[in-house]
Amino acid sequence: MEIVFEELYEKYHKDLYQFVFYMVKDRLTTEDLVQEVYIKVLKSHHHFKGDSSVRTWLFSIARHVTIDYFRSQNRKRKRILTFFDWTTKGEKIEDVHPLPDEVAIQSEELKQIYNCLDQCTIDQKSVIILRYMQSFSIKETAEILNFSESKVKTTQHRALKALRTYIENQDEGGERR
Repeated sequence: MEIVFEELYEKYHKDLYQFVFYMVKDRLTTEDLVQEVYIKVLKSHHHFKGDSSVRTWLFSIARHVTIDYFRSQNRKRKRILTFFDWTTKGEKIEDVHPLPDEVAIQSEELKQIYNCLDQCTIDQKSVIILRYMQSFSIKETAEILNFSESKVKTTQHRALKALRTYIENQDEGGERR
């Protein structure tokens, strides 16, 4: 298992770290949660049946660990950092590979989007991050979130529409928080 674990770590660590960071937006918390993901992977690797890809399985574990963290914190609003190019009209956006902390301070537009994402539901945030930041397909996103493909499409559409509305409201001087 040690060799397999090292291969999983090398192949997926950066993506897992970024996913969790975008959900919790705190480096120390992210490190703790990612460590918890790896502990769960080590404890449950024998349960993996291969019904989905290893990547999908890992992100599903990461999502559950992150949601458990939010529940333990008893927060209603979670912050997520993401980056959009609104001209792509729903196409995947490639990650430009800076560290999440560096992305967070790059531009006012990003800060504006960050503030608007805070108003989305956890399901909307999860779909946006998985689809746009982690480049999962609709099918993979559905497997990770335990949603139907139709629900992923609907949630994605509603999230993008809501974000656009929040941003337009902020541009009109109606700073929402």
